[in-house]
Amino acid sequence: MIFSTLKPKIVFYEKPGCAGNARQKKLLKQCGFDLDVKDMLNTPWSVDELQSFFYGLDKTEIVNISAPDIKNNVLNLNNISKDELINLMIQKPLLIKRPLMIFGESKLCGFDTNKLSKILDVDISLLKEISTCTSDDAC
Repeated sequence: MIFSTLKPKIVFYEKPGCAGNARQKKLLKQCGFDLDVKDMLNTPWSVDELQSFFYGLDKTEIVNISAPDIKNNVLNLNNISKDELINLMIQKPLLIKRPLMIFGESKLCGFDTNKLSKILDVDISLLKEISTCTSDDAC
């Protein structure tokens, strides 16, 4: 009998060209994971699909604080419910905190190294900056 030591594939939803997502993908590959990379901006999201990534998270934990509508005060999170925010994310996926990931039955919003280490059974001890946007552009 042959035993496989391959790790499960991770579906990784990104914003193409995002430097933060590029660093995160590189790290996951270095840890031995195969990635199925998808374009977050061109994925036809539904409310149920997005909610499945956001279980147990507050609206401040699911939103991309670097999104132009947030940075330019077009959208005030104090004036919108989590459900309203998710509906808005379908129209404006730049509002979604990146990346969204699926591995097996687990789904994760954002690159939380503590959660990833637990779920993936890999020690991802990194600088905090791996999960933050370092770009000066308007994402």
